[in-house]
Amino acid sequence: MFDTDKGNTLLHLARAAIGRELGFISHELPRSDWLEEPGATFVTLTLDTQLRGCIGSLEAHRPLIDDVRANAVASAFRDPRFDPLSKSEFGKVFIDVSLLSQPEPMRFKSEQDALEQLNPGQDGVILAYGRHRATYLPQVWAQLPEPRDFVGHLKNKAGLPDDFWSNDIQLSRYTVQKWHEVEKHG
Repeated sequence: MFDTDKGNTLLHLARAAIGRELGFISHELPRSDWLEEPGATFVTLTLDTQLRGCIGSLEAHRPLIDDVRANAVASAFRDPRFDPLSKSEFGKVFIDVSLLSQPEPMRFKSEQDALEQLNPGQDGVILAYGRHRATYLPQVWAQLPEPRDFVGHLKNKAGLPDDFWSNDIQLSRYTVQKWHEVEKHG
């Protein structure tokens, strides 16, 4: 299946799942073999170019079809940073779906070594330290193009000071295939 077709399918599944929660009727797509494979997705909603919700999975733990549907609904209605999406917003919101690769642990000797290994614009990064954990999708590099700033903000997101460092910090990176809606619905 071509990536464009795959992306259109995932975007349709995400929008249909949100629409069903709001009481709209949408047609079901047939289940395909590739949708039954385990997959990890993030679903991002934007409204008037502003973030409106973003929830996802870091590791594939359920079929891709179930993951994208669950993350779409969670992004629309359970992102703690936002009120639940309203029916009036549904037709104005744009949906992005990011399909994540398997995260790969990074090996580094220091924070500087880790920063030098990052690929701005390409790597999504997971930071873990004790109970602290956060991720940024590769798309965040557009706002934070410098590795030190990127990792500093990621530490803040995880609840750590931006200048914190410990040899016990774990970093993993992943890439994404990303698709986004280009027209409004509704």
